[in-house]
Amino acid sequence: MIPHLSSGPLDGLVVADFSRVLAGPYATMLLADLGATVIKVEAPQGDDTRYWTPPSRDGVSTYYLSVNRNKDSVVLDLTDPADLDTAYRIIDRADVFVENFKVGGLARFGLDPESVARRWPELIHASITGFGMEGGADMPGYDLLVQAMSGMMHVTGSQDGPPQRTGVAIFDVVTGMHAVVGILAAVHERATSGQGQHVVLDLFSSALSSLVNQTTGYAACGNEPMRMGNEHPSLFPYGPFRARDRDIVICCGNNSQFTRLVTELGAEWAASDPRFATVHERNVYRGPLRALIEDGLSSRDAEEWFDILQAVKVPCAPILSIGEGVEFARGLGLAPVVDVGEGDSAVPLIKNPISYSRTGVTYRKAPPPLGSDQQDVLDWISRTPARTVATVAAAPASDTAAGHHE
Repeated sequence: MIPHLSSGPLDGLVVADFSRVLAGPYATMLLADLGATVIKVEAPQGDDTRYWTPPSRDGVSTYYLSVNRNKDSVVLDLTDPADLDTAYRIIDRADVFVENFKVGGLARFGLDPESVARRWPELIHASITGFGMEGGADMPGYDLLVQAMSGMMHVTGSQDGPPQRTGVAIFDVVTGMHAVVGILAAVHERATSGQGQHVVLDLFSSALSSLVNQTTGYAACGNEPMRMGNEHPSLFPYGPFRARDRDIVICCGNNSQFTRLVTELGAEWAASDPRFATVHERNVYRGPLRALIEDGLSSRDAEEWFDILQAVKVPCAPILSIGEGVEFARGLGLAPVVDVGEGDSAVPLIKNPISYSRTGVTYRKAPPPLGSDQQDVLDWISRTPARTVATVAAAPASDTAAGHHE
């Protein structure tokens, strides 16, 4: 039954989720995991990611499964006046409205920021775009484009090779997390002011923020970083090194860690060698230091070195596959996989990374089939009073609009 009762910290918060693909759905899933009731409003064809295969589980895209648990799906075509009215009635009862339409794409439905602020003065309205609402308003918001234009690809890859993308749509994910922070801050502020507000995010700004030391190096002193493969621009040794059978990652962030490393490698003298005595010198003499480290590592397999170096608190790690990483987390007692939903509909998914000492994270509902909660949502509307809503004229639906998402 909607709204869902939960022991989570966001129990009672209602989110109208008009977003699709990754950044918005990831944000709203995190809110749902923490107890919010999230109503996923989809166009008749459904969220694009429903069809992004392979891989799939029982014919359902795992991309879609990864960011849509704990939600209730309703299908609305905003070009249909009755469906548009239902959309209004959902938002009437929501605390938060999340969307990632193209800039200006919601105006014909009366759901642009100005209209939303007038009609729902207490509503938190979160908009996610690719490149902002000004000069980049017409640019498509694909994560790979943002990786290309933010400098991420420029600093990723081997020094003598081409720029590389990351192995996941990282800036969609980061923007989703930034959206959660912005939404919850606005909800907190509303408790004092009684007013909603427009929370604006774009992938490009999130990318520049999450590039932290790389973008700050340019902003603060004009430094233009280049690709360094797996090397760190400011630390060495800090990256993969060849052991007898395969690579192992070693990270020395200070002198004491370096001393413990070379001691275990049988080269304790290196800690007092002027070439390697400080972080700065180790950066200057990377070549001979790499040769020294890999010569020492060549006597044992990576797994053996992992145990040895872990024991003396030298940060290190084997390079694992995704599956190996999940199983390693399981071995640490982190319980990375949870069954979401009940009975035959339950789906194994990766857990929310947050845990609380008192309030719980919920995994009550598997990612819903398209429109599977239509009647439940309509019943909820009929029995639930609206929040504060101003009296405004409804926007006419466009006769030529193709659907609700751009």
